[in-house]
Amino acid sequence: MTTEPSFAEDGAGDELRLIAALRRGDEAAFVVLIERYHTRLVRLAQAYVPSRAIAEEVVQETWMGVLKGIGQFEGRSSLKTWLYSILTKRARTRGQREGRSVTFADLARADAEGDEPAVDPDQFLPPGHEYAGWWSRHPQSWDAVPESRLLAQETRAKIDDAISALPPAQRAVITLRDIEGWASGEVCEALGISEANQRVLLHRARSKVRGALAGYLSEGYL
Repeated sequence: MTTEPSFAEDGAGDELRLIAALRRGDEAAFVVLIERYHTRLVRLAQAYVPSRAIAEEVVQETWMGVLKGIGQFEGRSSLKTWLYSILTKRARTRGQREGRSVTFADLARADAEGDEPAVDPDQFLPPGHEYAGWWSRHPQSWDAVPESRLLAQETRAKIDDAISALPPAQRAVITLRDIEGWASGEVCEALGISEANQRVLLHRARSKVRGALAGYLSEGYL
C-alpha cells in the first residue's frame, strides 16, 4: 500500500522533496504548491493590477511559468522566493499593460520618499496652539480589548479592508511582512526596493491600518 507524499511548509529537506516531486511531474506535489500559495499570490498580485479578476489571471500565468520552469530551477533561492519572483514579474508587466505607466520600484520610491505623514495630522494640536505638534489625545492602548474581539472575523475583515485601501507599494510590503511573515530582506529582493524604502512603506502602512481600526476597537472598551 502506498501513501501520498507529505510536504511540510518549513524545512530544507521537505522543500527538496517537493522540488524533486515537481520536477518528476508529480501532480500531488503541484496541488500542494497551489493549495499553499494560490491565495497568497492573488493577494500580492492585487497590489500591481486593478482588479481581483486580473490578479487571478496573473496567478494562473504564474503557475504555467512554474510548470515550464521547474526543470531549470537551480535552488539558488528558496522555492517560495522563486515562485514569488515569477509572480511579481508577471504582475508588473500586466499592471503596466493595464495602464500603470511607472514601474513598481518607481512607485514604491515615490511613495516612500513623499511627504505623506505616517500619522493623521488631526491627531496633533494645530499650529498656533500653546502645545502645537503635541498629541491632541494620546494613542489609546488596545490592552483592554478582549483577545476574542481582536481575533474575530469582523476585525479580520476590517484589517483586510484597510490593507486593500492602501497605496499599491504599501499594500505589497505589509502583505508580505505582516501577513506572510517575510523578513525585510526577502521583501526587498522580491519587490526590487531598498531597505530604507521598505521600512518607510511598512511604517506608513501599519500606521494607516492601526488608524482604521482605532475607532472600531475602542467602542465600549477604551
